[in-house]
Amino acid sequence: MKFYQVIACLVLALVAVYAYPGHHHAESYANVNQHHHDDHHYEEHHYAPAPYKFEYGVKDPHTGDHKEAWEHSDGHHVKGSYSLYEPDGTKRVVDYTADPHLGFNAVVKKIGHAHHHYIPHH
Repeated sequence: MKFYQVIACLVLALVAVYAYPGHHHAESYANVNQHHHDDHHYEEHHYAPAPYKFEYGVKDPHTGDHKEAWEHSDGHHVKGSYSLYEPDGTKRVVDYTADPHLGFNAVVKKIGHAHHHYIPHH
């Protein structure tokens, strides 16, 4: 039993090492330096997150579940918003931004007036 646990741990460790984005870069750099011992400069590559955009929405009249969200990034700065209806009938809207210098910042708004439903006890 322990043999299989050791093998599983080794496989997970190898997956983690090869999944690390800088691993292949470091390996190729080491290979270049082993084969070329002259004064050529090696060009470093800096990998940034890829730009992306997404959005989604739900409007289910049967359950009353209404929400939407969107977010986009240029690879360095993120901007987004999401909204949903609270059980008290108000709508919560959260607009947010995030970047390496200012961190995560959110502005939360509550739209509408809360109303509570009275449910009589039998």
